[in-house]
Amino acid sequence: MQTQPRARTSGRSLDHPAPAEIRVEGVLHALSDPMRLRIVRMLEAAGTEQSCSVFDLPVSKSTSTHHFRVLRESGVINQVYRGTAKMSELRRDDLDALFPGLLDSVLTAAHRQDERLGEG
Repeated sequence: MQTQPRARTSGRSLDHPAPAEIRVEGVLHALSDPMRLRIVRMLEAAGTEQSCSVFDLPVSKSTSTHHFRVLRESGVINQVYRGTAKMSELRRDDLDALFPGLLDSVLTAAHRQDERLGEG
């Protein structure tokens, strides 16, 4: 497995765990929060990196920032600066290599829950 190169754009960089440092309990903790799971589902649906500004979350900006940080520090997402925008993308390849089927199982379970509760 390769380590994620540290992105350096506009002089700012963000710390990300290398794949060897990603722990299943950290990933599960990150995915256990409804807002963070919502972010992951949106990234999965988009299929490409997204600016943090496109996420319409019913929380304050500081809380949103916290959720993105937890996802990044647990190894679920990768974030880079592009100009003034902070771009986020799902680290699907790393997660699938480390924990085969985990992300798909969580996303499928979330979808089924939405259907069961009439939210999907």
